[in-house]
Amino acid sequence: MQPELKIIGGGLAGCEAAWQAAERNIHVQLFEMRPEKMTGAHQSAWLGELVCSNSLGSKLRENGSGLLFHEMKDLNSVICRVAEQSAVPAGSALAVDRHVFAETLTDLIATHPNIEIIREEITQIPNTPAIIASGPLTSPALATSLAAFHGKENLFFYDAIAPIITADSIDMTIAVRGSRYGKGEDNAGDYINCPMDQATYTHFVEQLATAEQIHLKSFEHEIENGVNAGPAKFFEGCLPIEIMARRDAATLAYGPLRPVGLRKLFKGDAPFAIVQLRQDDLTHHAYNMVGFQTNLTYPEQKRVFRLIPGLEQAKFIRYGQMHRNTFLCAPSLVNQTLQTKKAAWLFFAGQIIGVEGYLGNAASGLIAGINASRQLKGDSLLAFPRECMTGALCSYIANADCETFQPMKANLGLLPPLQFRIRDKQERKAALANRALRAFRNYATMNNAYH
Repeated sequence: MQPELKIIGGGLAGCEAAWQAAERNIHVQLFEMRPEKMTGAHQSAWLGELVCSNSLGSKLRENGSGLLFHEMKDLNSVICRVAEQSAVPAGSALAVDRHVFAETLTDLIATHPNIEIIREEITQIPNTPAIIASGPLTSPALATSLAAFHGKENLFFYDAIAPIITADSIDMTIAVRGSRYGKGEDNAGDYINCPMDQATYTHFVEQLATAEQIHLKSFEHEIENGVNAGPAKFFEGCLPIEIMARRDAATLAYGPLRPVGLRKLFKGDAPFAIVQLRQDDLTHHAYNMVGFQTNLTYPEQKRVFRLIPGLEQAKFIRYGQMHRNTFLCAPSLVNQTLQTKKAAWLFFAGQIIGVEGYLGNAASGLIAGINASRQLKGDSLLAFPRECMTGALCSYIANADCETFQPMKANLGLLPPLQFRIRDKQERKAALANRALRAFRNYATMNNAYH
């Protein structure tokens, strides 16, 4: 009889887990509550819907997400495959047409002979082999069940989404195409850049810092006094832009609006700051405002963001918004194989255990899917070495200090230091990446991970 596995959640982690298990001849029941029950951020019933940015991070091996991408491709990642098929120009980043991405992924998952998609909310942890990949927008009923199983209060932080505007509303007599340092797939440049002089920037930051935010819902009022997610109220990797503006007037000029590598695009005086717009679809119709995650009211977004030179007539396809993300204290819940410490038949993956970033989520689903399959077949579970990015990320999730545990993206700082010193930064990154890929492939080959 074919082994069976339940997977809760049809996001990136759940889809990757389902694919890996199905490819290993496991019958998968993939449960997704949408569209029967929607979340506060999703807009469709597609599997793998990207609710925040359309970028999966860098493609370069010498970057944390890029290294993870190359490791995942080695193990036939469905998320990596679909991302490449739906890619849009974004310099060294892997950005996708979010609609093509979700539709393609849904079709691949739905047509796999070993995967059954069930549109139903799961409110209790299954008592049969399962992977929980319900994400940061887990339904309240399931979150309650998870807290009871875990024996700890759920943690949470506040995440935000950037606006998307139409291409035809951008004033290209002011904005200029180009990529930082000329790096990109398109000769004209993969981004649209809106320049600001210092006076314009100062006025913009003042208006941004004092603009009206969307009123918090009753369950979100904890944000006013601090959030039980370590030392910060927000996940630092995705702060609302108005929060950054309030920290210091120069924060944005040294952050998402930094003009480094772009000044030569403009004639005359170099811009003091630059707002970048990244293509969001294959038809060049929609552009994402890079780094502009926000919780401002919709009228304030229109008013303040139209102060940006070139965006005076901006038409918004989607306004930015903020939402609460729930996650568990993974170090007390799972080991490095992503198997729970309490129940051998249960695995976790994705943002629900504090993995951050699209590729990180998918990678955790990949490991959980492989290991749940091996568990069902009676094989030993895989714990990739810390020298590779996959192993380093899983190691952090399993071994971090619960008192200061925060969601973590793939980054080279998770890798053990080299045994020899390399002064040049780029050479050091290349050495770390080369060592990581060797370690990953050697471990995968020795432990029969490819089947």
